[in-house]
Amino acid sequence: MNQVKQLSKERLEEFEEILTHFPNKKAALLPTLRLVEEEFGYVDTEGCRVAAKLLDLSPAYVYGVLTFYTHYKREWHGKYRIMVCGTLMCAISKSLEIVAHLKNKLGIEVGERTADGKFSLEKVECLASCGTAPAMQINDDYYENLTIQKVDEILESLK
Repeated sequence: MNQVKQLSKERLEEFEEILTHFPNKKAALLPTLRLVEEEFGYVDTEGCRVAAKLLDLSPAYVYGVLTFYTHYKREWHGKYRIMVCGTLMCAISKSLEIVAHLKNKLGIEVGERTADGKFSLEKVECLASCGTAPAMQINDDYYENLTIQKVDEILESLK
């Protein structure tokens, strides 16, 4: 039987403190998701249920918010979470070719993680780098003006 996730006493105290900064519980959703992420290392479906219960929201609503934002770590993310911008400016600047190259090089599809857990690949919405497209983010680091050669150099540096 799977154990139901619960926040630690310390995180629950942090949650109560967070609530003092917002006009209502719903407004505290983003920092509550961050607490869940800090507690469990990522936010999965069960983590959404934890946040939903704390905030008196539906798990579906919480999941919808979670999947809108790229800055939360999900259970399937690899050690290196590769996010390639897929919006218009990056697409025009060949970000889709970058994605195809990464899929081939890593042997995974978008939304998957390599077998060793080292890399995961996502196509995300705007990384706010239109003037230096195409762009990608790996964990907290941004890379701009990408070429296939630059991508290969970046990957090699992570090995």
